[in-house]
Amino acid sequence: MSVAVITANPTPEFRAGGTDFSERRRSGVSQGMLIDISAAGDKTISWHADGAAQIGALTTIATIATDARIAAAYPGIAASAQGLATPQVRQVATLGGNLAQRSRCWYFRRADIDCLKKGGSTCPARSGNHLYGVAFDLGPCIAPHPSTMAAALLAYDATITTDRRSGLTIAGLLGDGSLSHADHTLAAGEMIKNIALPAPHQGERASYKRAISRTYAEWPLVELCARVVIAGGKFQLVRLAAGGVAPVPLRLTAVEVALSDKIANAASIAEAAKAASSGAKPLPMTAYKLDLLQGLVRDVLERLSD
Repeated sequence: MSVAVITANPTPEFRAGGTDFSERRRSGVSQGMLIDISAAGDKTISWHADGAAQIGALTTIATIATDARIAAAYPGIAASAQGLATPQVRQVATLGGNLAQRSRCWYFRRADIDCLKKGGSTCPARSGNHLYGVAFDLGPCIAPHPSTMAAALLAYDATITTDRRSGLTIAGLLGDGSLSHADHTLAAGEMIKNIALPAPHQGERASYKRAISRTYAEWPLVELCARVVIAGGKFQLVRLAAGGVAPVPLRLTAVEVALSDKIANAASIAEAAKAASSGAKPLPMTAYKLDLLQGLVRDVLERLSD
């Protein structure tokens, strides 16, 4: 295993809530200059006449989780925020920070181990312990993207504005899974400003659920945010976004297509859920995540169709 090389002039990093940055600082993974933005960014939730919302990047996860209007218009967003981390972390963690956080892979988090995301040439997790790695092997790095809110925002077709760009989709911000050196496409010094959500569809329902290995404060093995519109007993809209299974959040388009205009019952859902693993390339230790993913799809969609 290669040993990490300390960069002579590490890139400066932003600090907002600091829940990720502070841990990386303590471990020695982050060594650059700190730029504190906690008092300077947008912490507001604003609403347009059509019911669409815009959330400032420095809005805390706790604010999103407990905002009554967000819960009514975007229940999948609120539920995802409520399921994230612990109450203490949610009080200080920000939406922008959650999107821009770094990999939680334990090889990356060790300052003395080199890896692709620290400028190395190999992914030590591939030949090492990758029990919590991806089940959809899309690129050189096999660590799942850690952002719960990114999966939720993907399900809602959110767009991101930075101080340099606007109209970024989640895929535009995080890439397609082929990035080897970074967890997002933000340039050095580029800052997320706000996140825009389209107006919700009339009659839509949404939910979020995660599969974890402990009861509290655990990173999800697999997580799912789902939105549906059911009319005349049939699925008119299905949007499913999964986290924990790929280097980026994934839309489960094969399941969405399979349920289009289908009767909203357990039989249809069970059949469509089989397509959740479409395109999967599990690692030797991660095939179990596909069973969890199919189970989450069935459970969440059955709950939404009751």
